[in-house]
Amino acid sequence: MAIIIAVLVLLNSYPLLVSQDLVFRSKETSMAGSVKMIESALSGLEKLTEDNVRQALSGVEENGVNRVLVTDIAGRVLYDTRETENAQGQYVFYTEVVQALQGYDAFYCGYDSEAFLSRTASPVVYRNQIIGAVCAYEYDTQQAELLRSFQMNLLRISVIIALLVVGLSALLSRALTSRITDLLQAIRRVREGAYSHRAMVRGNDEIAQIAGEFNSLTDRLQTTENARRRFVSDASHELKTPLAGIRLLTDSILQTEDIDPRMTREFVGDIGQEAERLSRITEDLLRLTKLDSGAVEEATAVPVAPVLERVRRMLGMVAKDRGVSLSFEASEDAVVLATEDDVHQILYNLIENGIKYSAASGFVHTNVFAEGDQVVMQVEDNGVGISDEDLPHIFERFYRVDKNRSRAVGGNGLGLSIVQDTVVRRGGSIEAGHRQSGVGTVFTVRLPRAKGGDMA
Repeated sequence: MAIIIAVLVLLNSYPLLVSQDLVFRSKETSMAGSVKMIESALSGLEKLTEDNVRQALSGVEENGVNRVLVTDIAGRVLYDTRETENAQGQYVFYTEVVQALQGYDAFYCGYDSEAFLSRTASPVVYRNQIIGAVCAYEYDTQQAELLRSFQMNLLRISVIIALLVVGLSALLSRALTSRITDLLQAIRRVREGAYSHRAMVRGNDEIAQIAGEFNSLTDRLQTTENARRRFVSDASHELKTPLAGIRLLTDSILQTEDIDPRMTREFVGDIGQEAERLSRITEDLLRLTKLDSGAVEEATAVPVAPVLERVRRMLGMVAKDRGVSLSFEASEDAVVLATEDDVHQILYNLIENGIKYSAASGFVHTNVFAEGDQVVMQVEDNGVGISDEDLPHIFERFYRVDKNRSRAVGGNGLGLSIVQDTVVRRGGSIEAGHRQSGVGTVFTVRLPRAKGGDMA
């Protein structure tokens, strides 16, 4: 608006000033010509008197001026073309006349919105002596009327432009503020927790792009909120189950009179198993919290083979109790860029998962090898396998293919999620699929290979 006002002010001032200057220049040129013509008619006179001036100017036409004065060297008027209020015999003290009697050409022009008032004077010289002055006077109302008309036209144009600009600005402002208001309302709704609310802003400009980015952000917030609620609900349920079991077992012990020592040991053993299960869930939740916080230890070069051997020893007794055989192949040049705890966590969870879901006389085979700038870890079993419907969801937290069966084997739905988070944070990838024979499952983990990883 400030720029528009400045333009309108300039539109109403600059053309008028230029027009006035052009009129001034035109007046100066035309009146100087008229004065010079009269001065030429008087230049042959040795001395100026009323009679000889009148006689010399009798045949001269005063074009373009309203009044002509001729004075002697003292400034007394010898000749005046005005018929009424004639100044002949009087002294004039116009600045232009005084300057002319001093030997200078003088000009003045003023504009008072009613007329252009112009005066010009020149000395009359005879043999290099100033003997008088000629002064021409003009009062021009026609040029002033033209200039006023021009000024009024500019004013009307400015008013029309101002009205159009104000109207257009109001429309644009209303449309703009309406869209911004919709966006602000959407932001307030989302801030209050309505993550499903979306900003309905149409168009292809910057505001629409901001609204699109805001909607994308709310989609992420909605997904995160749904995951958080599901996580809290599942975590509460998982923690509630062993706690309820412990409470039930302790109530049974306390309420049973003359309880058999053998039954007491069984109850205490069950309580210990539930406590151990509760401890595993708590540890997994803490590990997930640590991963979500982004607190990742600095990666180093870790040979996979020694870690795999240690995991096999730790799970060997569990596999033996279930009748599952463990085997592995590990290349010496398989050195990953991670931490030893990361590699241990990945291998331990995957191999333990294979043991849990393998039947008696089953097997879990682990193969580790280097492939270009990556290290590949494959863990396969011939267990119950995973259906195509469940396969895309097995890395989700607390997801179970068979909830009852998972609880029976001690699963809590967090192990594979921890593995995926660990792998992704180390710049790797993990995928699950069916074995080529169609029976069992194979997990494939790819991690960055450490530079200079060939330890041979």
